[in-house]
Parts: sequence; C-alpha cells; structure tokens
Amino acid sequence: YNPKDRFFHKAKAEGFVARSAYKLDELQKKFKLIRPGDFVLDMGAEPGAWSQIASKVLGPNGRVVGLDLKEINLKLDNAKFYVMNAFDFDPQILEGRVINCLLSDMAPNTTGIRNTDQARSFALCQQVINISEKHLNKGGNLVMKIFEGPDVNQLIKTLERSFQQTKRLKPEAVRKGSFETYFLGLGKLKALEQASVKEDTDL
Repeated sequence: YNPKDRFFHKAKAEGFVARSAYKLDELQKKFKLIRPGDFVLDMGAEPGAWSQIASKVLGPNGRVVGLDLKEINLKLDNAKFYVMNAFDFDPQILEGRVINCLLSDMAPNTTGIRNTDQARSFALCQQVINISEKHLNKGGNLVMKIFEGPDVNQLIKTLERSFQQTKRLKPEAVRKGSFETYFLGLGKLKALEQASVKEDTDL
C-alpha cells in the first residue's frame, strides 16, 4: 500500500483535490458518461475530485450538484455543494431539473468487518438506485462504487432491468488489493413518470 502512488502525484501536479479523479476520468473517456450542458448529481462528493472532472466536461452551461456528510470546500463556477445524508435526500437541491448523470463514489464509514462494510455499501447503492429511478432522465447514465460481496449480483440484476447496458469494472486508479468495484448503468430505459416530476417541481 503506497498512499503517495503515481496517481497521488499526478493529481497534485494537475490540480485535482484527490487521486480518485482518475477513476472517473478513465470511465468518462471510455463511456462518455457526461456531456456538455448536462445536469450531474455527485453523491459522496467530498473532497470534490469527481466534481472537478464533471465540471470540466460540462462547461459553462452544465451544472454539478454534490452532496456529502462532510463539507466540501471547493469552488467551481458551475457547481454547488450540500452537506446531506444520502438517506435524507432532498430533491430541492436538483433545482427543478432532472439528472442526466448520477455519480456515486460513496463508501460507508468502515468497521474493518468485511461483511458489515459490504452490507452498508450495498445499502448506499440501493439508495443511489432509488434516486435514479425518481430523478434520472431517460437515456441518462449512472456510476456507483460498491464493496464486493454476496449482494452484488442482486445489484446487477436491478441495473439490467433499468438500463440499456451495464458494466462492472475496476478503473486503473483503484488501489491494489481494494475490494471496491464500479458499476455503470448506461442509457436509462424508462422515462420519468410525469406525476413524480410534477411533484418534485412543486416542492
């Protein structure tokens, strides 16, 4: 385990707040998850590296909204950040818009007990999927981190019902020996129900 590996030094040199930027950077280059002008929700955003990547792709007409349990001290012209628990998600932070790309690099506070940590990671992913069902636009994309464990196959089946394509991979910047994996849902199949969209904009 080397906390200051080449991705750490690359992040410092290129102005990213964390080496995790290169996980999303690799996925973006491969799958074009985010497009200029999109509305992006970044869950578990602290310290803001994924939002930095998204912000560059989005350009001045796009928007990133990020949330985390910790305060995010990062200034980006096209981003806004909130201190918020994912399980207490408030759709008002979406500013009346639907999400084009939902990002989640969330991880639970780890206990060192693998089964416990994996179960908590799975619960976070379930919440990401719940939010995507309500607020991710048709054709939209989803990326989420999960700790590998017995629940992952259930998660894949859920994604396969909702997206045109699903992917399961470890970006190069994932540390060696880590049991984190990234799941992608590409091209959401169902449009949002008009009733639920109206309810959200009435808030």
